Amino acid sequence: MIEPKRPTINWMDILWLLFLAGLALLPPIEEKHKQEILIGFGVLQLGEGWLLARIPRRGAIYLVLLKTALATLLVDHTGEIAINSYYYPIYFLPILTAAEYFGPWGTLLWTSLASAAYCSYLYDPALRMYEIGAEDYGRFAIRILFFYLAAMVVNRFVVANRRQTQRYQELAETLAETNRQLEQAQAEARRSERLAALGQLSAGLAHEIRNPLGVIKGSAEMLTQKLSNSNPLATELAGYISTETNRLSALVTRFLDFARPLHADLTPQSITEVLDRALIHVATVWKGVPVRVEKEYEADLPLVALDEGLCEQAFLNIVQNAYDAMSEHGGVIRVKVANSRSDELEAREGVLVRIADSGPGVPPELREQIFNPFVTTKKTGVGLGLSIVSKIMDGHHGFIRIRDAGEEGLGLTGACFVLFFPAAGKPSLTGEPAHLVIS
Repeated sequence: MIEPKRPTINWMDILWLLFLAGLALLPPIEEKHKQEILIGFGVLQLGEGWLLARIPRRGAIYLVLLKTALATLLVDHTGEIAINSYYYPIYFLPILTAAEYFGPWGTLLWTSLASAAYCSYLYDPALRMYEIGAEDYGRFAIRILFFYLAAMVVNRFVVANRRQTQRYQELAETLAETNRQLEQAQAEARRSERLAALGQLSAGLAHEIRNPLGVIKGSAEMLTQKLSNSNPLATELAGYISTETNRLSALVTRFLDFARPLHADLTPQSITEVLDRALIHVATVWKGVPVRVEKEYEADLPLVALDEGLCEQAFLNIVQNAYDAMSEHGGVIRVKVANSRSDELEAREGVLVRIADSGPGVPPELREQIFNPFVTTKKTGVGLGLSIVSKIMDGHHGFIRIRDAGEEGLGLTGACFVLFFPAAGKPSLTGEPAHLVIS
């Protein structure tokens, strides 16, 4: 059945009412019930859209049944012998209604019902005083065949129109999905361009800063050696200089890591092994933090083309952020790895990794910029970790996106990072799905 009409009155309804009014003015005018039945047809026609909107599944069935009943009453009240009534074409109304709302088999069924209602007049007691010949039966059969002919012609047109409408809807949905993917690709391309420009700038600044830092650190160490006994205050201050210089040097190293051209050595591997190493490493570093890690790995995951070191670094950065977000009160990190073919997010063959936490999440206004350099929600840090992850994912021909953990159906309230890695070859046989908990 097709979608119900909207409950409105259009010009076709008015045209129907004019036709029904014409029937009401034709003989037999003195037949009171005829006028009432035609009014019933008019009310039913005006309320057709409302009925279908209120009862979308059964509305069309009720329409055909009511119109068949009204047609039977009209034929019964418009002739001394009902079967000879000139109003027998009124049965086309329920038949065409069935052709409009049902498929071919449903149309044949309802046409048979309307034809059976008309054939019931063959058993009218008033016919017993008349002799019905073969020619009369032939004319009667022709009327019934015209019922079926009209029904199938109209239904064929309706079915063709319905299929064409469905094709247009599918095409519109495909175009909408293509536009969505194009917008995402454009956004990722703009982000990559910004990262490339900032990377070049960072490389230049880092190189210029590193040399003075080396001089400052060397000078501070020499002052510490010269003044270690004679001036304790100067020695302490020189120690502060050396400590802060080391911190700045580590920061410069991160800038260089961000700016350095990415050379990913991609080889087919199982992504879960790399992910497990990253989870264990971070759990060891944050051993005192009450965070529980839960893993759910789908069976028969395909191998993905990845650089083991870079991929592990990307997972480390994301998991460390999750631990950092929950360091005060603890929480849960839930990791889910699944085949992308069974996921609505990505139709390509590959693996989707979801890493969600029960932390405070990322504010919606920062989600578009969270992968840009120097954007962070932490009190400390420079905001390069996720930028590096985004760059690594570009080198793996995949993507990274941030969503609410609740939207992903992971049962948590924090942020959820979704990473896609394209498949490299045949699925790897990993056995049964893993449901593990690491404390």
